[in-house]
Amino acid sequence: MLHFAFLASCFVIGRLTAAPSPTLEKAMPKDNSSARFQANGLATLIGSLPVSDQREAFSLIFDHTPDIPLWPQLPGNPKEGMLNQFSEGIPGFVEEAGRTYFDIQTETFAEEMLAYFEQYLAALEDPNLLSDSPFAVSRERAQGLFALQEAVAGKTVAAVKGQMTGPFTLLTGLHDREGRAAYYEPTIREMVVKGLSLKAVWQVRLLAQAQAPVILFIDEPALAGLGSSAFLGVSLEELGQELNEVIGAAQAAGGLVGVHVCANTDWEFLLSTSLDIVSFDAYGFFDKLAACKEAVFGFLGRGGIIAWGIVPTGEKEYIEQETAESLLARWEAQAAQLVGGAWDYQALLRQTLITPSCGTGSLPLAHAKKVLALTRDLSKLLRDKYVTNHGVSP
Repeated sequence: MLHFAFLASCFVIGRLTAAPSPTLEKAMPKDNSSARFQANGLATLIGSLPVSDQREAFSLIFDHTPDIPLWPQLPGNPKEGMLNQFSEGIPGFVEEAGRTYFDIQTETFAEEMLAYFEQYLAALEDPNLLSDSPFAVSRERAQGLFALQEAVAGKTVAAVKGQMTGPFTLLTGLHDREGRAAYYEPTIREMVVKGLSLKAVWQVRLLAQAQAPVILFIDEPALAGLGSSAFLGVSLEELGQELNEVIGAAQAAGGLVGVHVCANTDWEFLLSTSLDIVSFDAYGFFDKLAACKEAVFGFLGRGGIIAWGIVPTGEKEYIEQETAESLLARWEAQAAQLVGGAWDYQALLRQTLITPSCGTGSLPLAHAKKVLALTRDLSKLLRDKYVTNHGVSP
């Protein structure tokens, strides 16, 4: 059975290789409004909130980040965990007793895999098929994604923001019964990368119904482990190709794509990918990013945006001690390390989003509310000081 699965995967992957990449252009909207988005120090959030009610979540979002609302992930719902939320629909993944793992040795795996890749090829040819395919995320898994459309109706916004789990995090976070990571199983790896690419297209197309630019963050916390003993043998070239495949699919659908890493990573590698936005914990790791100054300048020079995660979400004592004014001084001290040549504070802020360093889903509600208030207030202070016209971006 396993041998048949391998042969079947070789057959289908051969067809995938032969499939012309321009088919993704069919997902491109006629008016790619995301290309006109201007960051200008606007505030947005990173996914999770520590509430259980969608109405309460959207009240917090629009009270604090009305220019770039996002759909909230509510970790109190076990269906919205970052691993099983985006592994939905991929053959070989099993959920039981609160655990998700992969198993390619079932009698039905080869047949399910072939059907999955056939649906992938069909959706490449006609993206309208995505809404009724394994590449759509169900309401059960992402209630906020569908609720955002209703929440944003009638409002003027600079952009709408979504998020999804990245391929490296998903593949290294899910294992088989023996504890082997999915990243090291070629069949699963191929399905996850292809599947996440179309899940990205589906989400961008769904969010674009709000008639505003779409930002999609790919959450990749596992990239913090690059270079460690846990990931020996991981090829940066292959990893970059896989990440670019997901990024490129979302960009072809009209989205601006960011990658979020909430710790240190190989920043030169990440900035060498085709991402539009780098999202990171600037409160704790700005010096690590600034050490790659030439890569940062190259990224900014091609129009890249820094999602400056300068509002702390880690230690509660840091949240309690900070004010919008202290974070303004911190941002200016950090920006001073990049100022020079074509880049002054105004130019940097034009290509900056202000965010928390990570999601707030694990925080007590009172601390989460302060994080959101600091994000809003810091953005306003910066825009009042450095942005001449600081209304909502077109």
